[in-house]
Amino acid sequence: MSDSENILLPPWEGPAILLVDLDAFFASVEQLDHPAWRGKPVIVGGDADARGVVSTCSYEARAFGVRSAMASALARQLCPEAIWTRGHFHRYREVSAAIMAILRDETPHVQQVSIDEAFMDVSPTAVNTEHPVAIARRIQDRVAALGVTCSIGVGVSKSVAKIASDRDKPRGLTVVYPGTEQAFLAPLPVRTMSGVGAAAEKVLKAHGIRTLGDMAAADAALLKRVFGKNGAMMRERALGADRSPVVVDDEVKSVSNEVTFAEDLTDRESIEAALATIAAKVGRRLRRKGLTGRTIAIKVRYDDRSVHSVQRQLATPTDDDLAFTPVLYAMIDDLWEPGMKIRLLGVAVTHFETEENSQESLFDASLFDESKAEEAAPLIEDDTKRRRLIENLDALRDRFGDDTVRFGFELRNQGNTTGSSSKNVEDYK
Repeated sequence: MSDSENILLPPWEGPAILLVDLDAFFASVEQLDHPAWRGKPVIVGGDADARGVVSTCSYEARAFGVRSAMASALARQLCPEAIWTRGHFHRYREVSAAIMAILRDETPHVQQVSIDEAFMDVSPTAVNTEHPVAIARRIQDRVAALGVTCSIGVGVSKSVAKIASDRDKPRGLTVVYPGTEQAFLAPLPVRTMSGVGAAAEKVLKAHGIRTLGDMAAADAALLKRVFGKNGAMMRERALGADRSPVVVDDEVKSVSNEVTFAEDLTDRESIEAALATIAAKVGRRLRRKGLTGRTIAIKVRYDDRSVHSVQRQLATPTDDDLAFTPVLYAMIDDLWEPGMKIRLLGVAVTHFETEENSQESLFDASLFDESKAEEAAPLIEDDTKRRRLIENLDALRDRFGDDTVRFGFELRNQGNTTGSSSKNVEDYK
């Protein structure tokens, strides 16, 4: 950006927050790596014949009505000519890491919230006098040089920057200058604001509150009924007045893995086999990160799409899935009984030994019940033999791949997954 262009920018005083959102990220990386796919509809997601969902799709596919989280079967109906891929997540992590390095080169104040999204604090100071918009434009150019694009929202707060980043895509730059927050936010639907879900939207609309301007002027008692203790905070967000900081936090809060099944699990043997397979992946991730956790959790989504979770504390922190898998077997009694159908299973480990304070799991804490399962014996009771087996398995998988060695129970649900994936940030640190 030239000096003359910089001079023409209106002055910026006070906080300046950027939200950098990578455009159709997974699909963009696929088009980058497959030049023949550029300009064509590309869908990254699970099998349309196995209840998969769309992880993301290119803008060419979006023109047909395809959207993230849509059922793959519906996406195929809307865009039958699309190019499909289950994705190459090691490649997405690689490109994401390169982009996050660019952001941290611009400022140390970066908060990555997912593989394709990060907040940045670029507030002007006596030392940093560069205009926030100039920084945003340079970031877009540097990211584009890698072969993908990003859209950026610029505002005085994280909530304003987040909403602004969604206003113009792809490669959009939406700037909300200090003092214009209320004019920008007021006409927008309440659902635009993070934290306003479908249930809250329904109650607000029933009271005539349809826009963020309406919400900013709403009765405090009503907002408290709708949002609980966060009522005042949501009003501040609607006014563009919240000042939640950009938190630089490289600590992993939890390590988890979850699987959606093409056919519902209906018997205990299949459920235990799935738990063991998922737990093995979590244990391997823990060992790679050098972490041991004291809390384990199970998340279940049933065939009616309702979700429930349980967690329990272990006697000592561990990264040993062969030790905590039998505990998961016992915990499942709090979530399942014969006749129930399970669509998704997840396992998480948190409360790491190195943490001074308790950290929340990736699973929604409001769904947790404390499990009352009794202590269960490890799959192999001899600690030395068990540890030696784990080390040998890890070494083989490091060298030849995760599927090199598999237990018999892992074969029970082989092929019974949708191939869909999430974008949890902890998997990319």
